[in-house]
Amino acid sequence: MSRAEFNADVTPLELTTKVNRAAARGLRLGAEHVLQVSRTQVPIDEATLERSGAATVDESQLTAAVSYETPYAVVQHEDLDLKHASGRKAKYLEDPARDEADTVRALVAAQIRRALS
Repeated sequence: MSRAEFNADVTPLELTTKVNRAAARGLRLGAEHVLQVSRTQVPIDEATLERSGAATVDESQLTAAVSYETPYAVVQHEDLDLKHASGRKAKYLEDPARDEADTVRALVAAQIRRALS
C-alpha cells in the first residue's frame, strides 16, 4: 500500500480567513465587472443614471451588489415599453448579472486559488 502524508502550514481558522478574504476580493472584481458591462446597456440621456452605478461588497456576508441610485432607475430597468438609444435597454442590470455569472464565478475562484497557492 502507498501512503502520502502532508501537514498544512495554516490552522483551520487561518485557512478560513484566507479563503473568505479571497472570496471577497473575487466578489468585488465580479461586481465591478457586472457594473462595467451594465454601463454599456444602461439607458442614457445625460448619463446621470450611468454615473450613479455602484458596486459594493459585504465581506462579512460574502455578498456583492450592483445598484443604480437615481429616482427613476427602477422605472428605466423594469419598463419594457420605454424607447432607448441603440444598444441601451431596460433590464440593463438583470441581463448582465445573469449573462456574466460564469465570469463572476471564475473571478472568485481565481482569487481563492491565488490565496491558497
